[in-house]
Amino acid sequence: MKFYNREKELDELQKVRELAFSEHSKLTVLTGRRRIGKTSLIFKSCENTPTLYWFVKRSNEADLCSKFAETVALVLNITIPGKIYNFTELFEFVMEQGIRNKFNLVIDEFQEFYNINPSVYSGMQDIWDRFRTRTNVNLIVSGSVYTLMEQIFKNAKEPLYGRSDRVLKLYPFTTDVIKQILHDYKPDYTPDDLLALYTFTGGVPKYIELLMDAGTTEMESMVDFMVQPDSPFIDEGNTLLIQEFGKKYGNYFSIIGAIAEGRNTITEMEAKLGISLGGYLKRLEEDYSIVSKKRPIFSKEGTQTVRYEISDPFLRFWFRYFDKYQSLLEIRNFSGLSSIIKRDYPTYSGFMLEDYFRQKMIESGEFLNIGSWWETKGNANEIDIVGIYLFEKKALFAEVKRLRKNFKPELFQSKIEAIHKKVLFKYEIEGKCLTLEDM
Repeated sequence: MKFYNREKELDELQKVRELAFSEHSKLTVLTGRRRIGKTSLIFKSCENTPTLYWFVKRSNEADLCSKFAETVALVLNITIPGKIYNFTELFEFVMEQGIRNKFNLVIDEFQEFYNINPSVYSGMQDIWDRFRTRTNVNLIVSGSVYTLMEQIFKNAKEPLYGRSDRVLKLYPFTTDVIKQILHDYKPDYTPDDLLALYTFTGGVPKYIELLMDAGTTEMESMVDFMVQPDSPFIDEGNTLLIQEFGKKYGNYFSIIGAIAEGRNTITEMEAKLGISLGGYLKRLEEDYSIVSKKRPIFSKEGTQTVRYEISDPFLRFWFRYFDKYQSLLEIRNFSGLSSIIKRDYPTYSGFMLEDYFRQKMIESGEFLNIGSWWETKGNANEIDIVGIYLFEKKALFAEVKRLRKNFKPELFQSKIEAIHKKVLFKYEIEGKCLTLEDM
């Protein structure tokens, strides 16, 4: 798949490189979840300039240094005197080359030094502080384990705290970019094709690339591709989250799985799991950014009317099917899981259609606040999407239906009147039914 989007990030990386080459060395930190396209972005930004690329895998430090040294010799066309077994020593040698040369140094999966030799970070701090102002190295470090990258550069107790000149975090593709990609591969795509691509990938570039390169551009073929022997999707959730949680991932997985099943209140989750969840949910939300709280729009921070949702659409899908039906995968009943996903798709994708329209509203920049409304008592009125416009005393109420024929205008109007009287009586109200046709 060709390179899409990321114009703002490319522009930012180019500006930093120009400063590094014209003034003195700069350090950029690039973060984002696994498969989000960090490495592709880095390579794109470094085109036509000398680049050292070091990928830090869990390995012996001396072995890593040997491979990295080969890259240095090849790219910078220099001879390295003797063997270097220590990364800090190699880093100092490379920074010395920056006195006479201008080049990019990319260190990918930078957080892995925690598992190889944590003293690398303090060693790098000393060298960076000594060489930064008299060299021209454009240093870019990236990492997929967000919590560790945050700790390395934002924890005041860590040696590299305060050393970054830029911090960029990559996010999934916008809805417009997803449309553009699908159009390039299938110009006559349907709204349901677009919804399927969003539902299964959440806009994560690598997942989109896998599906498009396989020629799967509609729901059934996408599902068949994902649910087959050796599919990269089968273990993706495990790989993604065990990196973050480490060995103590059991309770976290159970909580996320419960939310994926629709048990989205603390009471429901604790009843299912039999443990107190306060601390776990706090870490999942604040440290890992994997779940988020939903409150009725305009409700107070301390309200008990709280629902939890999985923030990442792909993880929501993975836990709902790959994790929940692990037993089918263990007996290699791939067709059974495929049938379940296809059977559930009309209902499940209806929820994802709501997510799609919220995302589209966020990207528009027109709104001050976007949320939902529901009541736990009385008539239990619920409205799928409520958006408060940025520069007007006006609110958008939207009900989301896959098919317009399922929309009941009279019922919707009664819900609008209820919330209008209770909390939005000063606002002009715009009501809409959003369907597949509006994507």
